Amino acid sequence: MDGVGGEGGAAAASSSPVAQWGHDAWRMYQYYLDKTTPHTTYRWIGTLAIMAIYCLRVYYVQGYYIIAYGLGIYILNLLIGFLSPLVDPELEPSDGPLLPTKGSDEFKPFIRRLPEFKFWYSFTKAFCIAFVMTYFSVFDVPVFWPILLCYWIVLFVLTMRRQIAHMIKYKYLPFNVGKQKYGGKKPSASSSGSRAD
Repeated sequence: MDGVGGEGGAAAASSSPVAQWGHDAWRMYQYYLDKTTPHTTYRWIGTLAIMAIYCLRVYYVQGYYIIAYGLGIYILNLLIGFLSPLVDPELEPSDGPLLPTKGSDEFKPFIRRLPEFKFWYSFTKAFCIAFVMTYFSVFDVPVFWPILLCYWIVLFVLTMRRQIAHMIKYKYLPFNVGKQKYGGKKPSASSSGSRAD
C-alpha cells in the first residue's frame, strides 16, 4: 500500500517542476501580452509584419493555398464580430441601452461583440498558426488558387454588403469617427496670472 502511494507521490514530485515551469512561462507570456494592450498602433504594425512574412512564405513556396483560404474565411468571421454590436437589435430586443436612432437621442457608446484587443490577438494568432502549418507538406493540398480567391472575394462582398445594410438599418457606426471628445478643465487666465506673480 505504501509503495503505491510512494510511487504516486514521486511521480507528482517529478512532474511538479515541469508544471511549475509551464505555469511560470504562461504567466510571463500573459504579463507581456497585457503590457501590449494600450499600444494599439505598435501591435498592429507587428501584426502587419507577421502578415508580410506569411505572404512571402506562401509566395516563395508557391503552395499552401488551402491554408490561405481557410485563414481568409477565419479573418472574415473575426471582422464580422468586430463590426457587430454586442447586442444585435435585430435578434435580441433588450431593455438595456440601445443604439441611438435619432440625433437627439442620448449618446451611447458602441460596444463590439468582439473587442479590438481580442480581434487583434485572434488575427495575429491565426497568421502565426498558418505560418507554422506551411512547414508541413500534409497541408499542401493541390488546388486551383484563382477559383478559391474568386470565391473568397464574392463571399467577402456579400458578407460586407449585408453588414453595411445592417449598419444603415439600425443607424450605427462601429468606429470613433466624429464622436465628441472632452478635454480636461483648462486653467483660467486669472488663476494662471496669479501663479506667475
